[in-house]
Amino acid sequence: MLSFVVRRIAFMALTMLLVSVILFALLETGLTGDVATRVLGPYVSEEQRALWREQHGYDRAVHVRYAQWLSRFVSGDFGESTRFKTPVSQVLWPRLCNTLVLGLWTFAFMVPISLTLGVLAGMKEGSMLDRGISLLSIITTSVPEFASTVLFSFIFVFTLEWLPGTSGMSAGFDASQMVLPVLVLLVYSFGYVTRMTRAAMAEVMTTPYIRTAVLKGLPYRAVILRHALRNALLAPFTVIMLQVNWLLSGVIVVESYFGYKGFGALLLEASLNNDIYLIEACAMVAVFLAVASQSVADIGYTWLNPRIRFG
Repeated sequence: MLSFVVRRIAFMALTMLLVSVILFALLETGLTGDVATRVLGPYVSEEQRALWREQHGYDRAVHVRYAQWLSRFVSGDFGESTRFKTPVSQVLWPRLCNTLVLGLWTFAFMVPISLTLGVLAGMKEGSMLDRGISLLSIITTSVPEFASTVLFSFIFVFTLEWLPGTSGMSAGFDASQMVLPVLVLLVYSFGYVTRMTRAAMAEVMTTPYIRTAVLKGLPYRAVILRHALRNALLAPFTVIMLQVNWLLSGVIVVESYFGYKGFGALLLEASLNNDIYLIEACAMVAVFLAVASQSVADIGYTWLNPRIRFG
């Protein structure tokens, strides 16, 4: 197990290194346009661009610049945002924390709801309950976030007038402003996890060891909780961890629509304003969280199913 963890950490480091090379090549070497022009704008003179390149070391060799760029990244120095006129770290970390809060609330509802519905559907495969839960999951998963945001806003903001239509938190944290963003993310994401749980549970319920346990007279509740559920959670566990990656990128629509100042809205704003240092920092953080979540998922396999061993 220890060797597997070490290999996963090495794989994470190698992945981050590869991504950093690609990111540096795309944004720092002029492959997608002159860096000075993107930072200073298209209306400055060539003399000003040349002076900026000299001041920021863009006249040095590419490998030297990459080593310096990477060392700054590792030390937490992401540069200065051209959009916010402040160090990137001062903008990035609070926004990332806001998205983590939104994600925690979404997961707090999504995981128990989706697992419960999936287990109930898988236990009664082919029943009316199974068909009803499967139909609900398919419908919710097929509705994209931009459609459900408009629909829920029409119902709860403009028609019933129960909830605020924005989530800017200008006066501090307000739980009512979290309801609609969490609801949109929950409705879109729980159906997929429910279907995966249902499929895994239905497969486990047909295995010989489950049938044998039932025929031997073990309590049905114990068979489900101690034997079937643990093995059925392998596939849903992977899907749930993948939701972490989706949450970082998929919240762009939700955060932008409701004015929630999170990581997704920050990435969109950085892209629209061509803030390359902020884009680089967001990309590296997103890749790190994606690789880390998958490593956690792989390690979690050994706890859910001791028969799985990584040599």
